[in-house]
Order: sequence, then C-alpha cells, then structure tokens
Amino acid sequence: MQRTFAIAIAAACLASLLSAVDALSPGGASLAGLDALYPDLRNLYVDLHQNPELSFHEEKTAARLAERLRALGFEVTTGIAGTGVVGLLKNGAGPTVMIRTDLDALPVEEKTGLPYASKITTKDNSGATVPVMHACGHDVHMSSWIGTATLLSKARDRWRGTLMMVGQPAEEMGGGARKMLAAGLFTKFPKPDFAIAFHDDAEMAAGQIAGVPGYALANVDSVDVTIYGKGGHGAYPHRTVDPIVIAARTVVALQTIVGRENNPLDPAVVTVGSIHGGTKHNVIPDEVKLQLTVRSYKDDVRKHLLEAIARIAKGEAAAAGAPREPKIEIVDGTPAVYNDPALTKRLSAMLARSLGAARVEEREPVMGAEDFSEYGRAGVPSAILWVGAVERKKYDAAKASGATLPSLHSSEFAPDPEPTIKAGVTAMTLSALELLAKP
Repeated sequence: MQRTFAIAIAAACLASLLSAVDALSPGGASLAGLDALYPDLRNLYVDLHQNPELSFHEEKTAARLAERLRALGFEVTTGIAGTGVVGLLKNGAGPTVMIRTDLDALPVEEKTGLPYASKITTKDNSGATVPVMHACGHDVHMSSWIGTATLLSKARDRWRGTLMMVGQPAEEMGGGARKMLAAGLFTKFPKPDFAIAFHDDAEMAAGQIAGVPGYALANVDSVDVTIYGKGGHGAYPHRTVDPIVIAARTVVALQTIVGRENNPLDPAVVTVGSIHGGTKHNVIPDEVKLQLTVRSYKDDVRKHLLEAIARIAKGEAAAAGAPREPKIEIVDGTPAVYNDPALTKRLSAMLARSLGAARVEEREPVMGAEDFSEYGRAGVPSAILWVGAVERKKYDAAKASGATLPSLHSSEFAPDPEPTIKAGVTAMTLSALELLAKP
C-alpha cells in the first residue's frame, strides 16, 4: 500500500512538472500568450532598432528596459557601471537565475533597406561623427529578454526563487560585464546560482536553437605594436633603419607562432589587421604601427601567444639595429566563453524534449568573442545559447547555392524578427523554468 501510494505521489509530481513545461511549450497556454505578446515585442524591437546607442552610452535604451521591468513588478536598479540595469523578481525561497541581455550597438551605417532601418548618427568617444546600427542583433536580444520577463512574471505559480534580469552595457567593447561586476553585480545583488543568455546567429535558420558545451567563444586580445626606426631619404636607405622592412619581417614571423610554436590541437589565431607607416614614396618613416587580433580558447595558449608576439617583435627590431624596442600594448581583451557542460547539456536536452529534436542542435565553438564569459569566471555556472536569425527561405537558398549570408556586424545583417524573437523568448523562458522549477 505504501509503495503504491508513493508511486501515485511521484506520478502526480511528474505530471505537474510536465504540465508546467507543456504550458510553456508549443501547443501550450504560454505559446498562445507569446503570440498575443509578439506585436508589442515587435514594436519594441523596431523602436530599439531605429534608436541604437553606442557602448556605455545606452541611456535611452536602459531607461526603456527599466520602465518595462518596473511595470511587470520587478525591483529595478539602474546606473550600474553607467547604464547597466538589474531587475529582481522574488518568488519565495529557491535558486537565483540571471538572464542577461546586452544593450549596445555598433558604429556601422545600415544598408539593409528595411523600412525601419537606423538613420542615427552620433559622436563616438573620439568626437568623430559615426553612424550607429544594431548590426549584431542586440535589439533582438533585448526584445526577447522583455518577452521572457513578461511570461515568467505571469507564471509565478510555476517556479520559485529569484529571477535576476540583467541589462549589460558595452558588450561590443568587451568591458561591460567586467565593469558591472566591479560595480557590485554579485555583491549588492544576489549572486546567481546560474547565468544564461542567448545570441542570435547569422548562419542558422530563424527559430533554430543550438548549445555548445565547454568552450563556445574565444579569448580575444587587441594588440598594438609600434615599431621604431630611423627615418630618412628613400634614395639613401643605408643611412636609415627602415621600420617598414622590420614591420614586414615581423608580420611574416608572427605567423610562425601558430604554425610552429602552438600545439595544432589548440585553436589559435594571430591576425595583423592593420599596418600604417610612411607618408610619401621616397621617405623612410621613423615608425610603423601594427594592430593585431589574437584569439584562443585556453588561458595558457593565450599567455603564450601574447608573450611570443612581444618576443618576435623585439627580436626583429634588435636584428635590424632599431634604435629602441617596439612598444607593445594590449589595448583590450575578453576571456573565452566556457559554457558549463552539465548546464548546457541539461538545457539543450530540455529544449529538445519541449520543442522537438529537429529544432535543437549542438554547434561547434567559434573564434568570436562575448564578455558573457566574465560571469562564469566569477564563479557562476553559465551557458549562452545560439538562436538562428536567418529567414528560412534565404537560409535554404544560400545553403543550396553556397552563397555567403551577411554576417554579424555587417551593414546588411537583418534578422527575421518574428521567429527569432519568439525562439529567443521560448529558449530563455523554458531554460529559466527548468532551473527555477518547483520541486
């Protein structure tokens, strides 16, 4: 009798949990709620798209999101690390789950031809007038974030704990997460038990969802190298120390770091993206400037790459008899995103059960960067998922023809709003419910 009673209770609990998941799955009550909510989310998306703001200047963007959270009953704090937003919705004892969105746009002139294309220009930090565009889909992220907050605020009977919605500035500059943590994100507010986010994907069909257990995005460092020489007349090179020749040798030698010093099983990239020196055909300059992007996954590989760059640059300068060592500066850097494997697999499996295995896949890591990595480094199990953003017909046509689709950061990148936003809301809502589900 006791065994039969225990089985009945367990079955009832399982049925209750499945009912909660079904209510937030396609065909359930919450999908109808999402359909009804979508027109408002689209209006928000269009507004955000038409009014992008650069990193650490997201004042109006942050204010819009804060206002939305307050209307949903969240306890909202603004001005964290300048323009960061935190909204807390407490729903009894239980875990704390953080859901992050990024706020900033890029200095890119939009060429999508959309009726709601951005026409914004503004002053950047150097004082130059630049166009601004949400060329990376952060407007999709924010709209989905508000959709997620809305659905979860109306479904408090299905979860317990604390929902922590974080609007983070300056993801594109790589410093927003770090500055929010320094401003007390995990000390002034509850340190989350889990942190989740998603990023739209310009190489996946809209509505598809993907997880990447382990390393998902790379360490990225921007390195400036100034090579010094002794300038003079191009007709008398023997009276100079030519920094252009030193720079050319340095560029070639740097490629040996990946090709000959690095373990082939550890991904690494050293790219010289910019080289500037000289003013005229017959003038040997005093200096040449190089700008590098350096990418890896493992911390020890990152350390070796940066040390090898300095060693080679100094060595080439010394070999040429340069009057002084090169100046080598790491001007910014973002650590690799390491998705907690257990958390990522748990969420991917749940999404596959809820949405169907055909909509959920496992992706390979990429060498792009995301400062969502900082939260995992601060000791919080974290996972960022990919959500496809390409209109299905365009995706199928490109796949059939081999054509290249506009990438993230392209002036022509335009996500397919409805399926992308709905998939983002669904992925984040179901993931939060999985982690905050009542026992």
